[in-house]
Amino acid sequence: MVEQQSDADIDRVFHALADATRRDIVRRTLVTEQSVTQLAAAYAMSFAAVSKHIAVLAEARLITKRAEGRVRLVRADPAALARAQELLRSYEDLWRGRIDRLDALLAQPDAPASTARPTRAARTAEPDAPASTPPTEP
Repeated sequence: MVEQQSDADIDRVFHALADATRRDIVRRTLVTEQSVTQLAAAYAMSFAAVSKHIAVLAEARLITKRAEGRVRLVRADPAALARAQELLRSYEDLWRGRIDRLDALLAQPDAPASTARPTRAARTAEPDAPASTPPTEP
């Protein structure tokens, strides 16, 4: 079951994951805890830019930061990623159900004429005139 999250929390998570650098930081820190300095060395950007990416991930609660002396260590939170995955799975289930119902509807033989929705021509024809003949002019 999907844990209730606020729309703002969900927006933060998917905003954070929308950037390739941030996704890579999450991937790297899932394997092992890394220092901000180690992470910054892996990218062709400034230390400050990497720090901002880490701040976005931390705000979305996708990573945790801790200090060990003067070193700031970063680790991804697998539980947060599992919540995001669960939310996506709930949307997938919703759409698969809709597609399955549509497939079932399309697989049914044509409905009898009495239950079929009238065509536009039939809806606009004169009440006494057959649907296949155009209305007569006075």
